[in-house]
Amino acid sequence: MPTLSDFPITRKWPAQHPDRIQLYSLPTPNGVKASIMLEETGLPYEPHLVRFDQNDQTSPEFLSVNPNNKIPAIIDPNGPGGEPLALFESGAILIYLADKSGQFLPRDPARRYEAIQWLMFQMGGIGPMFGQVGFFHKFAGKDYEDKRPRDRYVAESKRLLGVLDGRLAGREWIMGDEYGVADIAVFPWVRNLVGFYEARELVGFDQFANVQRVLDAFLARPAVQRGLEIPRRV
Repeated sequence: MPTLSDFPITRKWPAQHPDRIQLYSLPTPNGVKASIMLEETGLPYEPHLVRFDQNDQTSPEFLSVNPNNKIPAIIDPNGPGGEPLALFESGAILIYLADKSGQFLPRDPARRYEAIQWLMFQMGGIGPMFGQVGFFHKFAGKDYEDKRPRDRYVAESKRLLGVLDGRLAGREWIMGDEYGVADIAVFPWVRNLVGFYEARELVGFDQFANVQRVLDAFLARPAVQRGLEIPRRV
């Protein structure tokens, strides 16, 4: 039976606690999805910082777990059948951790798929579009004289915020009274859009009162506050 030490990534990031889930990540909107979920579930884990400034994500060791060179990634030493399981893609990780812990994903089949659809809404829409706003508003793209690319992503981000705001009308969380994987996926990106990307005014965020209300509730959760800082930058 394979063990954690059989994974090449553990040569670059040695496990001090090989019996725990190993998290390879960085505190970005996608990265903190995994750390927040681990904090919320209480599953034992060991975080490892993947440093983009040192190109850790393109190292052979990291690529051995995620050939797409993106964070987060995990290895569960006690995966299905008791054998280690390596996973990448934040949405897949959230579903796996929900199933492993029995938390934050409805057990009723219809409600489960409804939650997964909102998780996919983040994966396919909010993440890519908000990220493009960040590029064209804060990073290298801000110097482009042609503002049409920026405006296209701003308009789409406003539309997505409107969809989310409508969903949250009269609901405590995306799935109603049940906090879960969809919230853990969506709200780190909303936080980044209006915080780190400094795009609150650009996207007219103040008109989306339901999104602001739920963002505030999300950020007030102790597990979220811890997860947003994991792995710690050094």
